[in-house]
Amino acid sequence: MTTTTHAGTGTVLYEYRRTELIEPDWRRFPLWSEVTAEEWRDPQWQRAHCVKNLRQLREALGPGPGETFYEDVARDQAELATMSLLLPPHVLNTMSPDRPPTADSLYADPVRRYMLPAASDRDPEWPSHPVASRDSLHEADMWVAEGLTHRYPTKVLAEVVATCPQYCGHCTRMDLVGPATPATPKYRFALKPVDRLDRIVEYLRATPAVRDVVVSGGDTANLPWPRLEAFLLRLLDIENIRDIRIATKALVGLPQHWLADEVRAGMARVAALAFSRGVSIAVHTHANAAQQVTPLVEEAARAMLEAGVRDVRNQGVLLRGVNDSPKALLDLCFALLDGGGITPYYFYLCDIIPNSEHWRLPLAEAQRLQDAIMGYLPGFATPRLVCDVPYAGKRWVHQVSRYDRELGISYWTKHFLTLLDTDDPQALERVYEYHDPMHSLPESGLEYWRSRRDEPALSLLERSR
Repeated sequence: MTTTTHAGTGTVLYEYRRTELIEPDWRRFPLWSEVTAEEWRDPQWQRAHCVKNLRQLREALGPGPGETFYEDVARDQAELATMSLLLPPHVLNTMSPDRPPTADSLYADPVRRYMLPAASDRDPEWPSHPVASRDSLHEADMWVAEGLTHRYPTKVLAEVVATCPQYCGHCTRMDLVGPATPATPKYRFALKPVDRLDRIVEYLRATPAVRDVVVSGGDTANLPWPRLEAFLLRLLDIENIRDIRIATKALVGLPQHWLADEVRAGMARVAALAFSRGVSIAVHTHANAAQQVTPLVEEAARAMLEAGVRDVRNQGVLLRGVNDSPKALLDLCFALLDGGGITPYYFYLCDIIPNSEHWRLPLAEAQRLQDAIMGYLPGFATPRLVCDVPYAGKRWVHQVSRYDRELGISYWTKHFLTLLDTDDPQALERVYEYHDPMHSLPESGLEYWRSRRDEPALSLLERSR
């Protein structure tokens, strides 16, 4: 897959060539030099050998990256990281995929940039936007039961577990998911898991307006399969539920889990029952770079399709230095589509969480990327680039009502009510704000925000009223 510049226009065109997927050779890592293919395919082996701290990272990567790189990662974990270190061998194996890792290859690597953050990645003046917040989408404010967010009229998000097989640096649920870091204490569910799931089901039975449930977390791969299957079967017993989406980045980060016999057989049972009842079951995963789509990922995605799920879809995040060019996005979309039969679905602008400024793209750049990828992919597989606007929900990047490029503030409207709008007669007339990253602003915009650094922080909704 290459790009060429069109003579006379300066426009960069993309030339599609089908690319064979490659499973990088994990034996290039010192710690796994003697690991067999059978061990590598074992999900329990993958979980048991996750990298959870700097000592294990050094053992896995060896001396190649150099001491400065390790110190950089250590400083980030100690001072800035919102997510703790947790990397399955499969994830590490997609970094520097064609050679033993060095500092240069790792610093430039798109998977490393968001799965293994270093302190030098972060913006030194503005690690966080002035309006950044831990639960930037206010999902917990819209809980109708612990872990159940009713944000849209017909759709809910069920957070069935608060852990993942791997932790992404930019996680939008950094307030809840995973263990605490020095920079970020975490919220903890108060109810026992069985009681929490019971209350979720009770609410859904009592609320016939809900037809669509996203089963997420955390990652559903961290809920033991018998418990996840039992919960899915309970959802299938609710007449008004017509769509169930199972969210798991592990399809990309730990595909071995979804290839396990127990999981494949269980998914086939669930999918068959769903089909008999006219309910759509889909699996949603999360890849941000083409090199993450390996033969094992392809095998896991096709195993889910063979089990009878309606679709496997990718919901990525637009990240600076990861997928912020038309070529990077199209390479990823074609790898997903050709390799795994995975539908490119959404790419979100990164949410405004603490210490995320170096990852975020401005709205204008997302608009340019959406324009640039049009026409190359089938219509059903052309991803929508969206902005998840606090209090207003997902909006296509071209749906913005007004956009102040100097201050980096875009203004949006909505046409539905959330639970937070019950006592707000102006909710459908109000404008809601999303903010560009600080690095994208002109000097005048930066001066505006510098002059307000000492002002008390207000929520977006409070400031809009």
